[in-house]
Amino acid sequence: MKRLIGSTQRLRALIYKESLQIIRDPSSILIAFVLPIILLIIFGLGLSLDTSKVRVALVVEQSDNQMTQSLLASFYNSSFINVVQQTQTMNQAEPLLVAAKVNAIVDIPSYFASREKLADVNDFKNAELFVKTDGSDPNIANFAANYIKSVWSVWIQQQLLNFKEITIPIMSMIPRYWYNEELKSRNFIFPGSFALILVIIGALLTALVVAREWERGTMEALFATPVRLTELILGKLIPYFVLGMCTITICTFLAIFVFSVPFRGSFFALYLASTLYMIASLSLGLLISTVTKDQFIASQMTTIIAFLPSMLLSGFVFEISSMPKWLQLITYLIPARYYVTCIKTIFMVGDIWSLLWPNIICIVIIAAILLGATALNTHKRLD
Repeated sequence: MKRLIGSTQRLRALIYKESLQIIRDPSSILIAFVLPIILLIIFGLGLSLDTSKVRVALVVEQSDNQMTQSLLASFYNSSFINVVQQTQTMNQAEPLLVAAKVNAIVDIPSYFASREKLADVNDFKNAELFVKTDGSDPNIANFAANYIKSVWSVWIQQQLLNFKEITIPIMSMIPRYWYNEELKSRNFIFPGSFALILVIIGALLTALVVAREWERGTMEALFATPVRLTELILGKLIPYFVLGMCTITICTFLAIFVFSVPFRGSFFALYLASTLYMIASLSLGLLISTVTKDQFIASQMTTIIAFLPSMLLSGFVFEISSMPKWLQLITYLIPARYYVTCIKTIFMVGDIWSLLWPNIICIVIIAAILLGATALNTHKRLD
């Protein structure tokens, strides 16, 4: 009983000492609260995969007929296309594409006007447009091609309606989008950014602070006390764990009430996944600081081992299924991969436990391995 009381008192003293160190260190407050808010603003407002309008140049050799005028009106009236300039030759439009002033060029050929004199439905189906897009940005190029194709398809349907001999009803597609009805990339980028924020607090901040103690010699002073190894590890992890949970609460509040990101799950699932992921991040940061014992090396290792993989290989922005097979195998070692899946599911879909539990179990396994590796590499001796 006395041993338990003594252990509790030592742990409480370590937590108090670490908490005071966090409060007195301006860089810790900056990394824990200011930097996450900056990241949220950048991801919420600056980073977007949406394209509301694509810039288009129209090449029209003959525009003095009703059919061509009708097609041009469809492009000008589209809410997804911004017609920057209309020219008569391709040589006049191509410099705009080279200078990135437009995303695509739509060429309406000269023989397009002859379609007006034909009265066969197939003539409209066989009509052609030539489209050139800027492939330097594949995402924008796909958006531009799809928007132009959509305008073209709607115009074809309108022309077909003018043929009274048509007896077969025209088929139309009515898409329905689940979970992200507005198709806003912010709704899935914003929750995914939580993984980066917890890595910054859990891995980067912990690695820097503990490595700083090794440099200043305060860690050696702790070794001279009766503090046990488990008490030392918990004393380092608990204050930063609380700090991370406070940050997640602030980020969730901003996501829901400021950026209007839908939240369809429960706070229980949110904090359960965040707690386990935070433990994994803290364990990784403590392990890095124990191995390096140098702030500069610790920051570099944390960036390479934790931050960059969490951003690039977690599915936060880039789809994992589109990566090479060998790179997909590496993503299974990254806890952020499982946390991003959990957090996006909780925000956009809800508490789908059949999807959450496998990812939560993977996070627990990785956290246990990192904690074990940290315990094996932390010794109460100076050799």
